[in-house]
Formats: sequence, structure tokens, C-alpha cells
Amino acid sequence: MTHSDLLQRLATIVPAGLTGLLTADGWVPATGEGTFPVTDPATGETLREVADATEADAVAALDAAVEAGPAWAATSPRERAEVLRRAFELVTERTEEIATVITLEMGKSLAEARGEVAYGAEFLRWFSEEAVRLEGCTAPAPGGGATILTRRRPVGPVLAITPWNFPLAMGTRKIGPALAAGCSVVLKPAGATPLTAILLMEILREAGLPDGVVTCFTTSRTSEVVAPVLADPRLRKLTFTGSTEVGRTLLGQTADNLLRSSMELGGNAPFVVLDDADLDAAVEGAMAAKFRNIGQACTAANRFIVHREVAQEFTERLAEAAAARTVGPGGDEGADLGPLLDADALTKVERLVDDAVAAGAGVVTGGPEEAAALAERLPEGGHWYPPTVLAGVPRGAACLAEEIFGPVAPIIVVEDDDEALELANDTEFGLVGYVYGSDLQRLLAFAGGMETGMVGVNRGVVSEAAAPFGGVKHSGLGREGGHEGVEEYLETQYLGLTD
Repeated sequence: MTHSDLLQRLATIVPAGLTGLLTADGWVPATGEGTFPVTDPATGETLREVADATEADAVAALDAAVEAGPAWAATSPRERAEVLRRAFELVTERTEEIATVITLEMGKSLAEARGEVAYGAEFLRWFSEEAVRLEGCTAPAPGGGATILTRRRPVGPVLAITPWNFPLAMGTRKIGPALAAGCSVVLKPAGATPLTAILLMEILREAGLPDGVVTCFTTSRTSEVVAPVLADPRLRKLTFTGSTEVGRTLLGQTADNLLRSSMELGGNAPFVVLDDADLDAAVEGAMAAKFRNIGQACTAANRFIVHREVAQEFTERLAEAAAARTVGPGGDEGADLGPLLDADALTKVERLVDDAVAAGAGVVTGGPEEAAALAERLPEGGHWYPPTVLAGVPRGAACLAEEIFGPVAPIIVVEDDDEALELANDTEFGLVGYVYGSDLQRLLAFAGGMETGMVGVNRGVVSEAAAPFGGVKHSGLGREGGHEGVEEYLETQYLGLTD
């Protein structure tokens, strides 16, 4: 298998007629016939041109969702569940096709892309099961003479804005619960990775979803094109995954219409290794938490906080494991890590490593010299950076405050649990943290002190369709996944009944 083999498959997987702009009338061109390119991050070459939607196109997508919404809300929960279940089965059957598209437009290895397909499909299955469990309650009024009755109703049309780093899973994690609740959805996928979303739209249609219930528009001018949709009083919810900076802006735009909002924003995850940790397990977990998805994940371990007694051994083992990873085009057999998304992502990683080294950190493996060697060996248009481990990182280094979003593991040494916890919480973000140790009571106490929405306890990957995903502080609002995920798309109506 080579990357060029994947390129040859693309035209049959995503035919040219799937423009990127889906309304109740099917796939249509953008107003004015505008398009923009989707680029392969491994080569810099254009994979496909997709519709560059205008403001009018985005409103047309909302028109279709508003029109289709009431009928979908009135559809029985069982029927909604069956559509989601069929979509799960179709995604699973088409794993190789979807993984091919993910690898080509996002860059991750084909093995990791297959993992994303399995993870993304699970949200469709999980929320197919949740669709028939949207429970209300009845209770006698405390004063007597009346009954309190509550029931759940869909919040209404949803705008879902998804990121580029998990182009399938971030779509299913939002669309699954919305459809289960009875909401219609307008999807705006990331401009860098729209082809996976287009393929998902086709799968939902094949699964029997009525026209207009989920619409889609692609655009190179997100802020301008999204603005009239957010201002439209018919829209009732926004769900967004992306940077904290953009999330703040979007929340400001939702204020006038008091939109229900879910925000899954940035992270700065601490990975804590206590002095009694099983280092084999800690290194295995660190590799998953740091280098999964080329480090381009909001859940990626951003700071490694290690007790002095085990710091040297942990650093050596982590560097050895990182150095064994192979970097190359995602479709090439044997490639563990693909390219970073684009030149800006590469520049940021280079800046953060250079800053840490200038401040006194040492490069244990990877770093600028190996990056230069990769650039000589791998395709010229790709954005390559090796898995890198930095030791002796001082507290003032920028990589400890900023989300790296790349394959760089900075290690900070601490003396005790109190210092480790203080450093772990020394950030405006609070999405996820990780802690490794052997004493369960000590671990639970430490995890309880972490200011994060999620904690991996002796575990390097926490994402599960059946678990509530989300953060605190500047990492967001609301939860996705788990029983809580569908709650974000429901309103509670109370009926007071006279006995």
C-alpha cells in the first residue's frame, strides 16, 4: 500500500457530483459557482475542489433544515433509532473508503484513520440506542391536588461546526445525538477536511434520513458565511469544536438570540507520572496520549509532569519509544505518523521547540535537526516534524502555556504530589488530564484535585462514545457522548395537571 494508491481511489469514493453544498434538493453548486481546493498535507497537492458557499447558500441550508425539522421531530423515536443504526452499519461497512479519505485530506496514518472510523461509527450506534430512552417524569405536587409531568422535546434546528483533526468522529458526535433527539442539523465542516463530511452526508441519505434533515455547506470564509445563520431566529442551537479564541467569538454572536450552545474548545492536558507508577504502562499511555493523531488532538498530553525519582528512566523510555515511530505519508505502509496539517501548524511546532531549547531544555530525540533530515527525505510539499521529547523544560517555556498541537513531549520534573497538582492546574484550560500511579486512593485523590472535565487514570485515551466528553474553565461548555450528550439537544417541558 502506498499513498499514491489511495489517491487513485479518491475519485470513485467521492464522486465529483458531491459538491459540498447539500440542501433538500440534493448536492448543488454554490451561488456564483465558486469553489476552493482541498489539499493533501503529505504532498501539498490539490485533492478536489468543493463548493465555496456564500451567505445565501448557508441560509438556504438552514431553510431546508427548518422545513424538514417538524416532520423529523414527529418521527417516532424507534424510526429515528433505526436510521442511526443503519448509518452505523454503513459507516462500518465502508471503513476502508472513509479511512482513505481521512488520510488523504487530514494526514493521519491509514491505521489511525481506521481507528477514527470505528470511533466515529460508535456515536451513531450509541445514540441510536439513546433515541428510545428520552425519559420525562411524573410526580405528585407536594401540596396535593395536582400532578407534575415533564417531557423532553427537541431544541430545534442545530448549526454544527466541526474541526479538521477528526473529520468523521466530530461529525457523528454532534449529528448522532441531534438526530436522536429529533433535531434537524446544518453541518459546516472544516474547510481543510470537507470530503469526509461529504461522504458522511451520503451515508446518512443512504441510511434513510429524509431530505433536508441534515444539510451541509462548505466554505473558505467561515466567519462571514456563518454569521447570518447565527443571527437567524429560526436557529435554536450551536455546537462547535475548535479553538477557544473562535469559541469566544461565536458565543458572542449567539447572545442576541440566546442560542443553546455547546463548546468543545482548547486543551493543555497534563500527564502526571507519580513515583510509584508502572513505567511500562506510563510510557505506553504517554505514547497514545501524545502522539495519537500526530499530536493534533485537543486531548493530547501537552505537559509531562514527572516525579524526580522516576523522571530519568521515564524520559529515556519515552524517547526510545518515540524514536521508533516512522514518519511518512499516511497512506504508505509502515508510516506511524503522517504530516502536520499545514505550514502554519509546522511553524508553530518549530517555534515552540526553538523557544524551549533557547530557555534551557534539551532535545532527547527528534527536534530541529531530525526535522531537517525528514524534510530532505520525504515529499517536498508535506509538513513534516519528528516525534520529539524535550527534557529539563523550564516553567516559563511557551510550550507549557500554549497548546502544541504537534508531536512534541515537554517533560517537567517535580518533587512531590503537591507540586505536580499545582503545576497541572496552572492553566486556563481544563479539558482532560492524565495520572499514572499504583496506589488507588492516592490516584483518586490526585484525580479529584485536577481541574479538568475528564481524567485518564492509568489510561492514555479517554474518548468513549458512552462517556461524557467535555471540559471546564476555558475548555468549553456542555458535554458530548454518554447519556449527557443527547441532553444538549433537548428542552424540558413541564405540564401541571389538575388531579
